[in-house]
Amino acid sequence: MAVRIITDSGFDVPDASDARLTVLPLSITFGDTTYADGVDLTNDRFFELLIESDELPKTSQATPYAYAQIFERVRAAGDEAVVITLSSGLSGTYQSAVTAAADYPEVHVVDSKNVTIGQGVLVQYALRLADEGRGAAEIASMVESARERLVLLALLDTLEYLRRGGRIPKSVGAIGELLSIKPVIGVRDGEVVMLGKARGSKNGRNLLHQEVEKNGIDFAMPVLIGYSGLSDKLLRKYLEDNRVIWEDKVAEEDLPITSVGATVGTHVGPNAIALAFFHRG
Repeated sequence: MAVRIITDSGFDVPDASDARLTVLPLSITFGDTTYADGVDLTNDRFFELLIESDELPKTSQATPYAYAQIFERVRAAGDEAVVITLSSGLSGTYQSAVTAAADYPEVHVVDSKNVTIGQGVLVQYALRLADEGRGAAEIASMVESARERLVLLALLDTLEYLRRGGRIPKSVGAIGELLSIKPVIGVRDGEVVMLGKARGSKNGRNLLHQEVEKNGIDFAMPVLIGYSGLSDKLLRKYLEDNRVIWEDKVAEEDLPITSVGATVGTHVGPNAIALAFFHRG
């Protein structure tokens, strides 16, 4: 009996080609056109559309029916599965998976309480546990335990998309743009929270570094580094300025870097940089 790992396109990893991994695409709508995230809408194309568009796109959650179709294939193969969803605080996708799984006791659903690369490191950890020969119930339990040590931090280049999405007042967004305010955000209890603000890019990178140092990275666990938009230039600058974090832990060419997709990109805009890791407990 094999264990399959199922997630949704709210997650981001450098390589999602593992045969045991199934990714359920969420729907992204720009105007009158709806795309299947990650299927007919790449991350690069998403940011091109985002920059061109006057309105923010709308994201639709996965349906119980879509999950049930996948669960039926799991059952037909005689396998079991662990589902790791986008945070229930940000989407109804978790509830859809729970509803569908009610008829499939071989399926175990975990709320990542996170998103993008935060969700991604939990998926990578689940795959590692499957490599060790653990069953679905044990993997789900261990992922839930590890989730308590999960840290997602991001430095945004602009407040514009938070303002356009109604997540901060328009007046705050306008003043922030005028003063070149760079916010650092995180995820706590499944919700996006503001951790601090800095004036200018250099101070923003320093603030992000302080938040990383405050937590401490457990390099024995999965780590992911992400960027939003069409270029990783700002991320490379951050990594160069803060080599002390990683240079004696991982070779530069092996740094686990990925672009951030539509689910989070809608709210942070281009030129954000992010890190997801498990803090040293």
